[in-house]
Amino acid sequence: MASRTSPSEPANCLCFNLRKAARAITRIYDGVLAPVGLKATQFTVLQIASEAGGTAMSRLAGRLGMDRTTLTRNLQPLEKLGLISVGAGKDRRERSIRVTEAGREVLEKALPLWESAQSKLYSALGPVAFVSLLDRLDSVIDKATAQTAVVRK
Repeated sequence: MASRTSPSEPANCLCFNLRKAARAITRIYDGVLAPVGLKATQFTVLQIASEAGGTAMSRLAGRLGMDRTTLTRNLQPLEKLGLISVGAGKDRRERSIRVTEAGREVLEKALPLWESAQSKLYSALGPVAFVSLLDRLDSVIDKATAQTAVVRK
């Protein structure tokens, strides 16, 4: 194993390691959500859209930390399944996202499954590591977002 003190080692690539961890964790959530026909990414989009009520696509994309193009790709299967509706927003340039009754029903069935995945990971990591990881991820997201803003200027 490469020394963690050298950021120039390929094995220490933060992007690679975060994506690898995300894939491993996503497999857990995908597995538990399979009985209701959702992937982890779809569950998250549906859950955040449901919490927001009818919301503008750009606002939903911001809450999810993704651009509108990526969100559009994520919304298409949910719309085809009748779990969300996409309609006109407050102005003609904006689209509004709403969770349908069918979407709310699927979410109701999915929530206990998602909670079981959360519980498995909480137990596997332990409460201190679980909370610490979430705090560190928040910090990474904040710092990376700030760096992205600097690069785009």
